[in-house]
Order: sequence, then C-alpha cells, then structure tokens
Amino acid sequence: MSARGDMALAEARRWIGTPYVHQASTLGAGADCLGLLRGVWRALYGAEPETVPPYTPDWSEPQGDEALWRAARRVLVEKSPEARAPGDVLLFRMRADAVAKHLGLQGRVGGAASFVHAYSGHGVVESPLSGPWARRIVARFEFPERI
Repeated sequence: MSARGDMALAEARRWIGTPYVHQASTLGAGADCLGLLRGVWRALYGAEPETVPPYTPDWSEPQGDEALWRAARRVLVEKSPEARAPGDVLLFRMRADAVAKHLGLQGRVGGAASFVHAYSGHGVVESPLSGPWARRIVARFEFPERI
C-alpha cells in the first residue's frame, strides 16, 4: 500500500454524502464519478492534469470510443488487476457491449472489499465490491507518486 493511495482513499471518503450531479466536482455540493476523481486529484496535486470538456451521460458510447480509458492511461499509472491496494482507481464497463465509463477508488481489500464512487441516484458512497461490481472492472490504476 502506498502513502499516495492512503491519501487518495482518505480524500475520497471525505466526499461520501456529496450528491450525485452530472459533470460536477465540488465536495459537498455535487459530483459524478469523474468529478470525484478530479476532486481527489486536486487534493493530492493541486491543479487538474487536463481540462475536461463538457460531456453527456452517453458520452463516447455512440462512437465506441474508450476516451476515459485513454485519459486514465495518460495521467495515472496502470496496474496489474491482481495488485489490489486501497486508493487504486478502478475503471468499470457497466455493460459488456459498452465503453468503460464508470470510476471508483478501492476502499477495503480482501473478503470485505469496497470502493468509493459517485453513483447516480445515490451520490458519493462506499459500496461493497461485490461479484457483480468486480466483474465489471476492466482496468486498475494508481495515482503517480509525482507529477
């Protein structure tokens, strides 16, 4: 477990209870899954690494474009799926035929695994990383030690 991962998870947990608001990234006021990750990044490093353009709820799906996966590879460090640690960034594919476009941060690992994410209709929550969720993970990343 890295100190950076511990800090990322602690920051993500501070966001628990923030309402779900599409395209938002403000602690306590609103965030979507990308907004949560952006807020954690700002807490760790200051300015965000890239400007996020406006996006619709179905962004990149009509084109089949893995835009979020490419962006994650640009700014995060890709990990082996087996190398699980608190604070890892998880990328999910919500349907087999869809692009990967949901994000969360690993909470607990092991038998009671969990993850923190902003979920439509629920806000920012820490959810069990149950079998159905775990099967949707397509990539795992960690925050870089330096930017």
